[in-house]
Amino acid sequence: MLELKNITKKFGSKIILNNLNLTILDQQILAIVGSSGAGKTTLLRCLTGLEKIDAGHFYWNQREFNPIEQNKNKQIMGVVFQNYELFPNLNVIDNITLAPRLVLKNTPQELQTAVQKLLLELDLTGKERLYPYQLSGGQKQRVAIARALAMKPQILCYDEPTSALDPALRNKVAKIILQLKNNTGMTQIVVTHDMEFAKQIADRIFTVNTLAN
Repeated sequence: MLELKNITKKFGSKIILNNLNLTILDQQILAIVGSSGAGKTTLLRCLTGLEKIDAGHFYWNQREFNPIEQNKNKQIMGVVFQNYELFPNLNVIDNITLAPRLVLKNTPQELQTAVQKLLLELDLTGKERLYPYQLSGGQKQRVAIARALAMKPQILCYDEPTSALDPALRNKVAKIILQLKNNTGMTQIVVTHDMEFAKQIADRIFTVNTLAN
Protein backbone atom coordinates (compact mmCIF):
# COMPACT_ATOMS: atom_id res chain seq x y z
CA MET A 1 0.00 0.00 0.00
CA LEU A 2 1.25 3.46 -0.94
CA GLU A 3 0.28 6.42 1.23
CA LEU A 4 0.76 10.13 0.59
CA LYS A 5 0.32 12.32 3.63
CA ASN A 6 0.05 16.11 3.57
CA ILE A 7 1.96 16.46 0.30
CA THR A 8 2.62 20.09 -0.60
CA LYS A 9 4.42 21.28 -3.72
CA LYS A 10 5.08 24.87 -4.72
CA PHE A 11 6.67 26.55 -7.70
CA GLY A 12 7.79 29.90 -6.32
CA SER A 13 4.76 31.44 -4.60
CA LYS A 14 2.28 29.26 -6.55
CA ILE A 15 0.94 26.29 -4.60
CA ILE A 16 0.34 23.33 -6.90
CA LEU A 17 -0.45 20.62 -4.34
CA ASN A 18 -1.71 21.65 -0.91
CA ASN A 19 -1.69 19.10 1.95
CA LEU A 20 -2.76 16.32 -0.41
CA ASN A 21 -3.60 12.93 1.12
CA LEU A 22 -4.00 9.79 -0.95
CA THR A 23 -3.89 6.03 -0.39
CA ILE A 24 -3.29 3.55 -3.22
CA LEU A 25 -4.11 -0.05 -2.40
CA ASP A 26 -2.09 -3.03 -3.65
CA GLN A 27 -3.16 -4.32 -7.08
CA GLN A 28 -5.31 -1.23 -7.62
CA ILE A 29 -5.39 0.83 -10.81
CA LEU A 30 -5.71 4.46 -9.83
CA ALA A 31 -6.49 7.09 -12.45
CA ILE A 32 -5.47 10.64 -11.58
CA VAL A 33 -7.54 13.14 -13.53
CA GLY A 34 -8.03 16.90 -13.54
CA SER A 35 -8.06 19.92 -15.77
CA SER A 36 -4.93 21.20 -17.47
CA GLY A 37 -2.66 22.85 -14.92
CA ALA A 38 -4.39 21.26 -11.93
CA GLY A 39 -1.22 19.48 -10.86
CA LYS A 40 -1.80 15.87 -11.86
CA THR A 41 1.50 15.53 -13.75
CA THR A 42 3.29 17.39 -10.95
CA LEU A 43 1.88 14.85 -8.51
CA LEU A 44 3.21 12.02 -10.67
CA ARG A 45 6.62 13.67 -10.90
CA CYS A 46 6.73 14.00 -7.11
CA LEU A 47 5.76 10.34 -6.72
CA THR A 48 8.52 9.19 -9.03
CA GLY A 49 11.24 11.44 -7.61
CA LEU A 50 11.47 13.85 -10.53
CA GLU A 51 10.26 16.75 -8.37
CA LYS A 52 11.06 17.41 -4.72
CA ILE A 53 8.09 18.08 -2.46
CA ASP A 54 8.05 21.05 -0.09
CA ALA A 55 6.25 19.21 2.72
CA GLY A 56 4.66 15.87 3.48
CA HIS A 57 5.60 12.20 3.56
CA PHE A 58 5.45 9.08 1.39
CA TYR A 59 4.93 5.62 2.89
CA TRP A 60 5.27 2.22 1.25
CA ASN A 61 3.77 -0.59 3.34
CA GLN A 62 3.82 1.76 6.35
CA ARG A 63 7.53 2.55 5.99
CA GLU A 64 8.51 6.06 4.98
CA PHE A 65 10.55 6.46 1.81
CA ASN A 66 11.90 9.29 -0.30
CA PRO A 67 11.25 8.96 -4.07
CA ILE A 68 14.24 11.23 -4.76
CA GLU A 69 16.59 8.53 -3.47
CA GLN A 70 16.37 6.36 -6.55
CA ASN A 71 19.08 3.92 -5.55
CA LYS A 72 17.23 3.02 -2.36
CA ASN A 73 13.77 2.93 -3.90
CA LYS A 74 14.39 1.68 -7.43
CA GLN A 75 11.99 -1.21 -6.99
CA ILE A 76 9.04 0.84 -5.70
CA MET A 77 8.17 3.27 -8.49
CA GLY A 78 8.49 2.82 -12.24
CA VAL A 79 7.34 5.34 -14.82
CA VAL A 80 6.30 5.37 -18.48
CA PHE A 81 6.79 8.88 -19.80
CA GLN A 82 4.34 10.66 -22.09
CA ASN A 83 6.96 10.95 -24.84
CA TYR A 84 8.43 7.52 -24.02
CA GLU A 85 12.00 8.92 -23.61
CA LEU A 86 13.63 6.01 -25.44
CA PHE A 87 17.32 6.32 -26.27
CA PRO A 88 17.40 6.92 -30.07
CA ASN A 89 20.86 5.35 -30.45
CA LEU A 90 19.84 2.07 -28.76
CA ASN A 91 17.73 -0.72 -30.22
CA VAL A 92 14.73 -2.22 -28.43
CA ILE A 93 16.74 -4.82 -26.49
CA ASP A 94 19.33 -2.30 -25.32
CA ASN A 95 16.67 0.26 -24.34
CA ILE A 96 15.00 -2.36 -22.15
CA THR A 97 18.13 -3.88 -20.60
CA LEU A 98 20.35 -0.85 -19.99
CA ALA A 99 18.96 0.14 -16.59
CA PRO A 100 18.63 -3.36 -15.08
CA ARG A 101 22.14 -4.16 -16.24
CA LEU A 102 23.64 -1.02 -14.69
CA VAL A 103 21.43 -0.59 -11.61
CA LEU A 104 20.12 -4.02 -10.69
CA LYS A 105 23.32 -5.76 -11.82
CA ASN A 106 21.30 -8.52 -13.49
CA THR A 107 23.32 -11.29 -15.14
CA PRO A 108 23.03 -11.78 -18.92
CA GLN A 109 21.01 -14.95 -18.35
CA GLU A 110 18.60 -13.19 -15.96
CA LEU A 111 18.17 -10.36 -18.45
CA GLN A 112 17.58 -12.67 -21.40
CA THR A 113 14.91 -14.65 -19.57
CA ALA A 114 13.12 -11.55 -18.25
CA VAL A 115 13.27 -9.61 -21.52
CA GLN A 116 12.00 -12.46 -23.68
CA LYS A 117 9.01 -12.78 -21.36
CA LEU A 118 8.31 -9.03 -21.59
CA LEU A 119 8.65 -9.01 -25.38
CA LEU A 120 6.14 -11.84 -25.65
CA GLU A 121 3.66 -10.27 -23.22
CA LEU A 122 3.80 -6.88 -24.95
CA ASP A 123 3.68 -8.20 -28.52
CA LEU A 124 7.19 -7.03 -29.36
CA THR A 125 8.70 -10.34 -30.45
CA GLY A 126 10.67 -9.78 -33.65
CA LYS A 127 11.25 -6.09 -32.89
CA GLU A 128 14.34 -6.67 -30.71
CA ARG A 129 16.90 -5.15 -33.08
CA LEU A 130 14.83 -2.22 -34.31
CA TYR A 131 15.61 1.36 -33.30
CA PRO A 132 13.02 3.84 -32.02
CA TYR A 133 12.76 5.65 -35.38
CA GLN A 134 11.70 2.33 -36.94
CA LEU A 135 8.80 1.83 -34.49
CA SER A 136 5.23 3.10 -34.50
CA GLY A 137 3.94 5.21 -31.62
CA GLY A 138 2.20 2.24 -30.08
CA GLN A 139 5.33 0.09 -30.36
CA LYS A 140 7.46 2.80 -28.75
CA GLN A 141 5.02 2.96 -25.88
CA ARG A 142 5.16 -0.80 -25.36
CA VAL A 143 8.96 -0.66 -25.34
CA ALA A 144 8.77 2.07 -22.70
CA ILE A 145 6.44 -0.13 -20.63
CA ALA A 146 8.80 -3.10 -21.01
CA ARG A 147 11.75 -0.93 -19.96
CA ALA A 148 9.93 0.21 -16.84
CA LEU A 149 8.83 -3.34 -15.97
CA ALA A 150 12.38 -4.64 -16.42
CA MET A 151 13.31 -2.68 -13.28
CA LYS A 152 10.76 -4.79 -11.34
CA PRO A 153 8.87 -1.91 -9.71
CA GLN A 154 6.12 -2.45 -7.17
CA ILE A 155 4.06 0.34 -8.78
CA LEU A 156 4.01 1.39 -12.43
CA CYS A 157 3.06 4.97 -13.30
CA TYR A 158 1.97 6.34 -16.68
CA ASP A 159 1.95 9.99 -17.74
CA GLU A 160 -0.87 10.64 -20.25
CA PRO A 161 -0.55 7.25 -21.99
CA THR A 162 -3.27 8.00 -24.58
CA SER A 163 -2.40 11.59 -25.46
CA ALA A 164 -0.96 10.84 -28.92
CA LEU A 165 -2.94 7.70 -29.77
CA ASP A 166 -5.98 7.07 -31.92
CA PRO A 167 -9.01 5.26 -30.43
CA ALA A 168 -7.85 1.80 -31.59
CA LEU A 169 -4.44 2.19 -29.98
CA ARG A 170 -6.06 3.65 -26.86
CA ASN A 171 -7.98 0.41 -26.47
CA LYS A 172 -4.74 -1.58 -26.84
CA VAL A 173 -3.15 0.45 -24.05
CA ALA A 174 -6.18 -0.20 -21.86
CA LYS A 175 -5.85 -3.91 -22.57
CA ILE A 176 -2.16 -3.89 -21.58
CA ILE A 177 -2.86 -2.07 -18.32
CA LEU A 178 -5.68 -4.44 -17.41
CA GLN A 179 -3.62 -7.50 -18.38
CA LEU A 180 -0.79 -6.36 -16.11
CA LYS A 181 -3.23 -6.16 -13.24
CA ASN A 182 -4.85 -9.51 -13.96
CA ASN A 183 -1.65 -11.42 -14.76
CA THR A 184 0.79 -9.95 -12.24
CA GLY A 185 -1.27 -7.97 -9.72
CA MET A 186 0.75 -4.87 -10.62
CA THR A 187 -0.37 -1.70 -8.84
CA GLN A 188 -0.66 1.07 -11.44
CA ILE A 189 -1.16 4.84 -11.40
CA VAL A 190 -2.36 6.51 -14.58
CA VAL A 191 -2.35 10.28 -15.07
CA THR A 192 -4.77 11.15 -17.84
CA HIS A 193 -6.99 13.93 -19.17
CA ASP A 194 -9.14 11.27 -20.83
CA MET A 195 -12.06 10.56 -18.50
CA GLU A 196 -13.50 7.85 -20.76
CA PHE A 197 -10.17 6.00 -20.67
CA ALA A 198 -9.95 6.46 -16.89
CA LYS A 199 -13.39 4.89 -16.43
CA GLN A 200 -12.38 2.02 -18.71
CA ILE A 201 -9.32 0.98 -16.71
CA ALA A 202 -9.51 2.34 -13.19
CA ASP A 203 -10.62 0.79 -9.94
CA ARG A 204 -10.62 4.30 -8.51
CA ILE A 205 -10.50 7.81 -9.96
CA PHE A 206 -8.81 10.61 -8.02
CA THR A 207 -9.44 14.19 -9.17
CA VAL A 208 -6.79 16.86 -8.68
CA ASN A 209 -8.41 20.28 -8.49
CA THR A 210 -6.87 23.56 -9.57
CA LEU A 211 -6.01 25.78 -6.61
CA ALA A 212 -6.89 29.47 -6.67
CA ASN A 213 -3.75 31.56 -6.04
